[in-house]
Amino acid sequence: MTSSLHALGDLYRKSGPWVTVYTDASTGTVDSLHADDVRPDNIATALEEAGASKEDRRAVADALRTTAKGLPDPVARLIVVANGTVELDEFLPGELALPEFTAVNEVPNLCPLLWHRPDDFAYVVAEVGRDGGEIHLRRANGLSDDDMMHVEGETENIKKVPSGGWSQGRYQHRTENIWKANAGDIAGEIDRVVRSNKARLLIVAGDIRARNLVAEQLSEQSKEILSVVESHSRTEGADKEAYAQEIEKRVAECIARRQEQLLERLNNQKGRSNPEAAEGIGLVVPALQQAQVDTLLLETAGLNGQRLLALGSEPWTAFVDGETAGAPVLGEVPAPSSLLRAAVLTDAEVALFPSGALDGGPVAALLRWPVGPTVPTAG
Repeated sequence: MTSSLHALGDLYRKSGPWVTVYTDASTGTVDSLHADDVRPDNIATALEEAGASKEDRRAVADALRTTAKGLPDPVARLIVVANGTVELDEFLPGELALPEFTAVNEVPNLCPLLWHRPDDFAYVVAEVGRDGGEIHLRRANGLSDDDMMHVEGETENIKKVPSGGWSQGRYQHRTENIWKANAGDIAGEIDRVVRSNKARLLIVAGDIRARNLVAEQLSEQSKEILSVVESHSRTEGADKEAYAQEIEKRVAECIARRQEQLLERLNNQKGRSNPEAAEGIGLVVPALQQAQVDTLLLETAGLNGQRLLALGSEPWTAFVDGETAGAPVLGEVPAPSSLLRAAVLTDAEVALFPSGALDGGPVAALLRWPVGPTVPTAG
């Protein structure tokens, strides 16, 4: 599976038609087990009525033979197929964030990915000890597997000698130096991973002495995003579930802070003569057409029922045929789907907000350059 939402640009650029299936995939109740039995037939019927090819229907049917057994309920599922090939098949944690749908369009509707995993950034989890540690690179939206690096430090004389004797002081000093050197190796690797992946959060857990030594030797960039978990995660008997929940909490806090920062930036632009922001679909679409959007802000329940054109090349989205700048019209699609696609294809960030969070309507944008000056009218 792709490592970030922006990597989905390759999928957006492929030719369709596309079959998109978004459905409940929970398996833990009698009702959901019954639904597992009838769901494939219901989806197959809907796809045939929507005009899906035999190859695409067969690909969806084959995918549906795999269920979410072993995953905690509730869980949803997004299947995307083109030309008889499953291009994306994701089990998405949580209840359905959007109404179930089965669609055949010239572009895939990938909104469920964002709705279930509302932020897309890299973060690093380092589990450290006095002998080394593991560094995990993850993404907040869960679109990639855990990428782990192991750092193995020096282990000779790594434990302090409790007994007395003339050599004790030398052993203690050497042990401290080994701990510090090992921590320096881990810190250096953490800094490299943070820097190369533009990580927004760094979580350090493990042995308390090792945590402190690593924290002291991190770069300023890493220290700015550091969050320490008071857990010795590398020991036998460690509460793995509580540790995982604490990591989820820190990630959620990071997402909340970013939302607050984005809203503050948006509010700071209000009333300016040449704002670096746009509010409302009427202003956001033209900004996307010019690749002017730095960050697209969407509300989860906004734009219900509204539709936009999806285009085969720049400017990617439009209200009507006369605004396509000669780009081929692929079809009319739900507005959030078209906006998300245009944002991804113009390398804009995307942030999701709860309903009512945006003052100016369900969609807004922070811009890469300001809106042009008002042209004075004659007379």
